[in-house]
Amino acid sequence: MQTKIEKISTLSALAVNNIEEVSQNGIEFLSFREKLAFANISKTDKKREWKGARVAIKSALDCISLPYPGFFKDEHGKSHPMDGYGFVSLTHTKGIAAAIFHKDMPVGIDLDFVREKVVRLGPKFLNESEIEFLDNDPALYTIAWSAKESIFKCQGKRGISLKRNILLEPFNIQDKVIVGKVHQSEFSDHFYNVKVEMEGDIVLTYTVW
Repeated sequence: MQTKIEKISTLSALAVNNIEEVSQNGIEFLSFREKLAFANISKTDKKREWKGARVAIKSALDCISLPYPGFFKDEHGKSHPMDGYGFVSLTHTKGIAAAIFHKDMPVGIDLDFVREKVVRLGPKFLNESEIEFLDNDPALYTIAWSAKESIFKCQGKRGISLKRNILLEPFNIQDKVIVGKVHQSEFSDHFYNVKVEMEGDIVLTYTVW
C-alpha cells in the first residue's frame, strides 16, 4: 500500500507509511514518557512497528495543523492523547503502519493482508448470516475481519466479541463503505460506517463514530 496522508475533514486525518522508510526518522517529537517506552522495547521489529505508528499519527496531526501531544494506553489497550484532547487509533502489519485522529469523535483503523487461512478462521469471528454472504472469499473475509477490528477499536471497550456483538450488513468487493453495529451489549444500537480501501492484497479500513 502506498504511503499517504489523507485529510478527512478539518478535524480529522489519517496517514499510512512504510515502516522501513520511516525507521531512520528521528524521535525528537515523542513525549518523554513515549521515549522511555520506546527505549524499553527489546525486539527490533517491535520497535520499528511502534515507531512507524507514531510517525503516522504525527503526519496525520501535521496535516490538520495540530501539535503532537504524546499518547498513552488505557486499561483497555486503547491509545489516548496525553493532553486529553481528541481521539486516535493506530495499526500496523508486515511493514506498514497507519493511524487516524479526530479532534471530537472516537475513531478506529485497521490494516491486514488477505490470506487464504482467514476463511478457515471465519467461524471464530463471524456469525452465520455473515458467513452466508461472504461466500468463502478470502478477500471478503479479510475485509470483514478488518471492519470488525476498526469498529472494536472505535467503541474502545473490552468484553465485546467480534462474532457475537459486532454485526456487519451484507457487502461486496466493490463496496467502499460497510455498515456495522454493536448489538446485544450495553454498547448496542450504534451504527458505524466503515470506509474500505484495497490495494493489491492489503486491506485498510477505518471508521469515525
